[in-house]
Amino acid sequence: MNRIKINLPKEFSFVTTIKIRITDLNYGGHVGNDRILALLQEARQEYLLQFGYGELDFEGLGLIMADVAIEYKSELKYGQTVAISVQAADFDKLGFDLFYKMEIIAELENILAAKAKTGMVCYDYQTKKKTNIPEAALLKMSI
Repeated sequence: MNRIKINLPKEFSFVTTIKIRITDLNYGGHVGNDRILALLQEARQEYLLQFGYGELDFEGLGLIMADVAIEYKSELKYGQTVAISVQAADFDKLGFDLFYKMEIIAELENILAAKAKTGMVCYDYQTKKKTNIPEAALLKMSI
């Protein structure tokens, strides 16, 4: 079986920390894949906020997630704090990719928990259609 391999950018311009809550755990006693997506969404929202954006307020448009890939590396458990680094890349006419590096904060060296990529597409919720990425957003985020 072929496995997903995500090539992360060499540098990330943004990082946030999130503490793992008891409600993030599944029946296996670790963070479930659905909660990993929720953690990525939280990091994505904070990343966008630094530019004055949100998923529903992106230069008058919205953003939708067209695809997602996650490469799991280590279990996340209750009480751990994760650092989630985010970087936009691979801009095209309709959107861009966001790359995520999720690490467990540890005393000596952080432990890689997951790598992820989401494909974000600009979307006009009024017309219910994909649309071109606004030039202003492209200029702000591609620095």
